[in-house]
Amino acid sequence: MKDDVLKTLIGEEELKERVRELGEQITRDYQGKNLLLVSVLKGSIAFMADLMRAIDLPLSIDFMAVSSYGAGVKTSGVVKIIKDLDIDLKGYDLLIVEDILDSGMTLSYIMEMLEAREPSSVKICTLLDKPERRQVSVAPAYVGFTVPDEFVIGYGLDYDEKYRNLPYIGVLKPEVYTK
Repeated sequence: MKDDVLKTLIGEEELKERVRELGEQITRDYQGKNLLLVSVLKGSIAFMADLMRAIDLPLSIDFMAVSSYGAGVKTSGVVKIIKDLDIDLKGYDLLIVEDILDSGMTLSYIMEMLEAREPSSVKICTLLDKPERRQVSVAPAYVGFTVPDEFVIGYGLDYDEKYRNLPYIGVLKPEVYTK
């Protein structure tokens, strides 16, 4: 598995430190609010687990599963809801926790859908931001790292359901996904 990694982009300690910083910032920003973290499965699960432990506030969590990639490397442009939220969103301040924001198509669709359910607010916290790939206007409130337009894996991010368990963010060798 590690032989498929071209290079390490963000190391394990750097990830831990940035997640701690994000948790502190979110703690300050959501004082006195009714915070609901919404994890977009599966990629954000590692980030969500660490982030919620770094937030020093009462909070609730819920999960969505969406698909727009399949086994490919580029978004299909079609968003499919596989698992919707279980919680009525009225009165909650939603923070969508995402692994990576690239084209913005999936998050734009999710935000529009969730805003229609009348939460108090909806914002995005993304571990990785790839602004070069943006196709629609989506502005995250919290960004862990801005990354170049390379195929990243690890810390929840995958290629064909593999590499999620790497404890760092790496760049996948092109020959792995161009076979």
